[in-house]
Amino acid sequence: MEVKSIQNAEHYTWGNLCDGWHLLKTDSLSIIQEKMPSKTEEALHFHTKSQQIFYILKGVATFEVDGEFINVNANQALHIKPNQHHRIFNKEDFDLEFLVISEPKSHGDRINL
Repeated sequence: MEVKSIQNAEHYTWGNLCDGWHLLKTDSLSIIQEKMPSKTEEALHFHTKSQQIFYILKGVATFEVDGEFINVNANQALHIKPNQHHRIFNKEDFDLEFLVISEPKSHGDRINL
């Protein structure tokens, strides 16, 4: 068994200076810790098979889901179902940190709008 953290997990960058660390990476389940700097956002997209849970660790996330906007605070979660059009924003003046849990994995199952 190996204890995973952002210090030893596989790292990648996305968007505008955003970071991700694969805490678990299997075909059936993905758990990623992500960090978004202030005033960054993701492209609107959806997944045909994957459902996702976004659990906010630090900061306030603003989500657009099927045209509706919702704020999610630290220690709160938001469930995204397959085929829901969504994206995440960090509109705050500090970093946003969160977990994104996808079942099955969302990589390879993303359609940008």
